[in-house]
Amino acid sequence: MIRCLYLKPGEGLRVGLSRDEIEAAVQAADGVLWVDIIDAQQKETEPLLLDIFGFHPLAVDDALYEDHVPKVDDWGTYIYLALHAAAEQVPGEELAETIELDVFLGKQYLVTYHPVSIKALERLWVACQRDPRYLEKGVDNLLYHVTDEMADDYMQLIDEIDDEMEDVEDQIFVEPKPASLEEIIRIKRMLLGMRRIIAPQREVLNKLARGDYAMIGASERIFFRDVYDHYVRIHDIIESLRDLISSTLDMYLSVVNNRMNDVMKTLTVITTLFMPISFLTGFFGMNFFQPAFASAGWTDKLVFYGVLFIMVTLPMVMLLWMRRRSWM
Repeated sequence: MIRCLYLKPGEGLRVGLSRDEIEAAVQAADGVLWVDIIDAQQKETEPLLLDIFGFHPLAVDDALYEDHVPKVDDWGTYIYLALHAAAEQVPGEELAETIELDVFLGKQYLVTYHPVSIKALERLWVACQRDPRYLEKGVDNLLYHVTDEMADDYMQLIDEIDDEMEDVEDQIFVEPKPASLEEIIRIKRMLLGMRRIIAPQREVLNKLARGDYAMIGASERIFFRDVYDHYVRIHDIIESLRDLISSTLDMYLSVVNNRMNDVMKTLTVITTLFMPISFLTGFFGMNFFQPAFASAGWTDKLVFYGVLFIMVTLPMVMLLWMRRRSWM
């Protein structure tokens, strides 16, 4: 799908332009044009980018056929940016891959290409239709809003991850399960994937805020500096969460080991309590020798009840002794 927004001074906002109208808007000296391409057929997209906008084939190839970490390239009359937006997450599932957003920024136009819908762009697209002032401030200000909305989505995703980590911690203390370990590993992978994207994307915003790009007005650089500060904060939070999830993993292993120690202690106590009973039954159960003295009295009722009393009371006495020694 190829959709367009075009605002020309003295005219109202126009939505949906033909190929010829897009070409006329690109050649015009005034106006603001935003062309958003969502999973369009390459036979439609490539001629549009090459013939009408005149982008370099290498830049078009980067946008349509290559996957890149966040970067910015200056092509003189326009700049090309590869950014990544946060994908919508499904609770309990693995981290969805981030969505690459390829951006071409010229003097009067902004071209965005992405394979699937991006929440940040959808919100901004609706806002531009509702309030054309988003376009009146120029394409560089429009790019600022794009990056700012993407930063908001990352912050929302971090809040969701933080909530999931709290749930995992509560579950560990109540009843640690293998599912808790799987959740910890999933969150750890999620944070690692975000860190690989946020770090270079932060540097892209730093270049837009401090670099000397003809497409970025001096008055707009302060806005990109604000977005850069957002990404610095996001990166710092991710680092803190990575440390926290590592501590949570250590806590899970510690709780499991403690529970295992409790189980082994219980089994050891049971074994120890039955050791004297096993000795008595084993000793009096031996029948491979003949006693050298009269032993008829060993089989009367008094001896039977005496041995039975010892077998019952001795484990109880040992149990009380272990508790007194604080062994259990």
